[in-house]
Amino acid sequence: MYPAVLLFVIRDSINAGKPLIAAMVHHSGSIQSFKQQKGMHTSISEILKEKSPKPSRRSLPCLAQSQTHPLNLNHFLSVPLSSEPTPEAEGLSQSVSTSCSVLPPHTAEEGNDQYVEESEVTTCETKADESIPLKKPSTRVKLQARNDSVQGKKSAGSSGLFFRDGKKRVDYILVYKKSSPQVEKRCTFEKNLRAEGLMLEKEPSLTNNDIMFVKVQAPWDTLCKYAEQMNIRMPFRKKSYFTDWKSKTLGSRFHLRCRQIKSWLPRNPMKLDKEALPDLEDTDCYTAPFSRARMHHFTINSREAFFSNSTRSRIIHHVLQRTKYEDGKSKMGINRLLGNNTYEAAFPPHEGGYKSRHPIKTHGAQNHRHLLYERWARWGMWYKYQPLDLIRRYFGEKIGLYFAWLGWYTGMLIPAALVGVFVFLYGLFTMDSSQVSKEICEANNTIMCPMCEDTCEPWTLSDSCVYAKVTHLFDNGGTVFFAIFMAIWATVFLEFWKRRRAELTYDWDLIDWEEEEEELRPQFEAKYSRVERVNPISGKPEPFQPFSDKLSRLMVSVSGIFFMISLVLTAVFAVVVFRLIAMEKFASFNWYFVKNNWQFATSGTGVCINFMIIMSLNVVYEKVAYLLTNLEHPRTESEWENSFSLKMFLFQFVNLNSSTFYIAFFLGRFAGRPGKYNKLFNRWRLEECHPSGCLIDLCLQMGVIMFFKQIWNNFMELGYPLLQNWWSRRKMKKGGGGGPNVENKAQLPQWDKDWNLQPMNAHGLVDEYLEMVLQFGFTTIFVAAFPLAPLLALLNNIIEIRLDAYKFVTQWRRPMPARATDIGIWHGILEGIGVLAVITNAFVIAITSDYIPRFVYAFKYGPCVDKGHHHKNECLRGYMNSSLSVFEMRDPMNGSLSIYCRYRDYRAPPWSSVPYEFTLQFWHVLAARLAFIIVFEHLVYGIKSFIAYLIPDMPKGLCDRMRREKYLMQETMYESELTHLQKERKKKGRRYHHEWP
Repeated sequence: MYPAVLLFVIRDSINAGKPLIAAMVHHSGSIQSFKQQKGMHTSISEILKEKSPKPSRRSLPCLAQSQTHPLNLNHFLSVPLSSEPTPEAEGLSQSVSTSCSVLPPHTAEEGNDQYVEESEVTTCETKADESIPLKKPSTRVKLQARNDSVQGKKSAGSSGLFFRDGKKRVDYILVYKKSSPQVEKRCTFEKNLRAEGLMLEKEPSLTNNDIMFVKVQAPWDTLCKYAEQMNIRMPFRKKSYFTDWKSKTLGSRFHLRCRQIKSWLPRNPMKLDKEALPDLEDTDCYTAPFSRARMHHFTINSREAFFSNSTRSRIIHHVLQRTKYEDGKSKMGINRLLGNNTYEAAFPPHEGGYKSRHPIKTHGAQNHRHLLYERWARWGMWYKYQPLDLIRRYFGEKIGLYFAWLGWYTGMLIPAALVGVFVFLYGLFTMDSSQVSKEICEANNTIMCPMCEDTCEPWTLSDSCVYAKVTHLFDNGGTVFFAIFMAIWATVFLEFWKRRRAELTYDWDLIDWEEEEEELRPQFEAKYSRVERVNPISGKPEPFQPFSDKLSRLMVSVSGIFFMISLVLTAVFAVVVFRLIAMEKFASFNWYFVKNNWQFATSGTGVCINFMIIMSLNVVYEKVAYLLTNLEHPRTESEWENSFSLKMFLFQFVNLNSSTFYIAFFLGRFAGRPGKYNKLFNRWRLEECHPSGCLIDLCLQMGVIMFFKQIWNNFMELGYPLLQNWWSRRKMKKGGGGGPNVENKAQLPQWDKDWNLQPMNAHGLVDEYLEMVLQFGFTTIFVAAFPLAPLLALLNNIIEIRLDAYKFVTQWRRPMPARATDIGIWHGILEGIGVLAVITNAFVIAITSDYIPRFVYAFKYGPCVDKGHHHKNECLRGYMNSSLSVFEMRDPMNGSLSIYCRYRDYRAPPWSSVPYEFTLQFWHVLAARLAFIIVFEHLVYGIKSFIAYLIPDMPKGLCDRMRREKYLMQETMYESELTHLQKERKKKGRRYHHEWP
């Protein structure tokens, strides 16, 4: 055929040194018409796109081994079409075309790497295309419009979002130092990126002379190729929503009346203005996995806008992760190059600045980043709903799901906080009328046994009046009700989140995403490349980790976990010893105020010391968890993240709650009695509870840790990045060597601005989820001891949403947009916390609080036993005297005399036949406590299970809608294919009918 003859002539002519470019241009019209008649391609570039096989996604480090084109044809494409380069070509000397690659040399002289400058190919394609509109003058208008759009892009390119030609948009940024010794690896890696179809252009930094940026752009063909490989779903038709027969017949008038009534009501101030947000059309379209063979099915209005910025970034990241930089299976991936300092950073650029001189209401948003800042990240939007669709489009589905879950959790905290405030106010209003507090405050003649044996003196029970009143704020009749309510609330929260997640996965087109096979981690491929096994899903061989190797690594990891947990318990033991020493010192303190409030002083200092130990150990735990997770060599990124998240949760949960468990269930349980106290190391007497109970110690522990931890986390999330960015700008101005452009930040290109921002955490969203899940544990596990915990969590989360939004939009580089269908392993952890919360609250009410002893006294030993049910305070009259035992001790003033002091326990008096033995009331109270635990757990678990059964995981309307749309998608694909085939027959001049061809 004629094209084949032409190629042979071109090859022979170039080998002989005879240029035929002029002849080709002269005969372009005839060749063009001949190709159109034969249905063939119209340019050399199209021949290459169709005929040349695509390079492998794991390119060999030496491009000389590639078999892409014949050597003479590749050399022909390297020859410029004109003898003099254009100015545009000179300005783009560092850009590289993606349609050519280096070929295996036939001789030793041809073994050098050859590259095609983008300017030369641009000139070639421009001259070849100019032969087409010579016979069609009507297309000159389109060319003029295209030139105008290019000029607009050039002006926009000054913001740092385009290549130097103003046409190609920057999709990804690689950063390296000129002084880096890893030059060979970087050059090989960039050569392979070009072979994979990416276009690169280098740009020096304006703020640091040692920094060089590599701008990466994926052309249309490369995007299509990898979108098909990655099974990326793309829109092909707008959704057609339907209504059932009820809404068509009976519901039309009803909906009309509802709209009229709704229009009369005041507008919800929490909703965002629809006019302020862009029309996100891609969320209202049917989608299907992209296929180049069925490209005619998809809605491609513009090649530039068909693939969103986040999708382009995901495709390029996929290529970066699979491209080699040296020989060997283990020498691949941008992560390894970042680890060995070949590159300093790799990130997708932000879409521009987040601030504007003009108000957004009158001039609109400059870009999505500006829109996110104005409608989401500003502090003035704290009461507004979040624009989840816009967050998802800019940052990806994974980050969008995190903010959706955080917003849902914050909204569900509102009823929990209200009920907790009501319980606290109930305790506040009944504090003065509490019978137990009255008896303690009026017990001026009740002498209590000394708190230490050597330097302490007896004290009166009325000295702890304030302590008893504060205890009643949190240990009252509403405690049991609030504990049951929070257990049910946790179940409702998780069940309704499942429904919300189902709606989001449907709206964001993530329903079928779980069926896709996740890619292997490059580190896993490098480690186990010698052993392969056929994947049962894809049917392809892949690296395999033997069971023995996996088990041994898992055992080492588990051993490391237990070692760190033992370290936590050692730290808790040290805090306990500190409390014992502090108790003796404060009880015998010379200052009367401290001596009178020694219990507050002991608990307060112990909590502060414990908080400092917790925050110090968290730093160690993070490094150990990272080391153990890498030691396991997880197969995929999701497995790595789940393993790391589980370790971090176990470490920090034990670290944060171990001292709380000690105070709740062990403090004062093993102290002994006067005359026979249990001592630690035969030196320090174990700590006792206050006569009004140990619940106030637990409340103080939770309140202090929760308050200070939230302040510290907020500072580390926002204050620390702000300080880092400020310090970077300060260093840049003083000694950065960037010249006058450093002073004017507005003139810096976007990649320079993003480079000076802080990178996202290496662990992704693990820290964000971990903070919220630990807070959820504090809110539910010991909520019976601290009913204000949901209120503190609500106030913190309102600030947390805007802090995270401000951090993501303004202080961090743009993270790589990732996809996810759920919050991952955190959902299972939340369910486990909900189960644990029922058990701990049952034990807190039964053992830590005095609810059960007061209940037993009122119905078994109190004055209301024979009179029937009366007022609660009347039934508790004499309770304080009944809960204190008597001990005979020597008078400290006169050693020959004996006096009686009281202590908290149920023991027989010294004049009894069995002195200091447990009384019958002790066993009644113990049996009542055990019975309450069993009844409470079974009752709450039954309610939780019943509620979980009643609430389906997916709304019925959504199920019907999904089935309906599946049917419509099949019909649409059938009709589209039928129309396409009929058009093809009509174009070829064949007759066609309306049935399937």
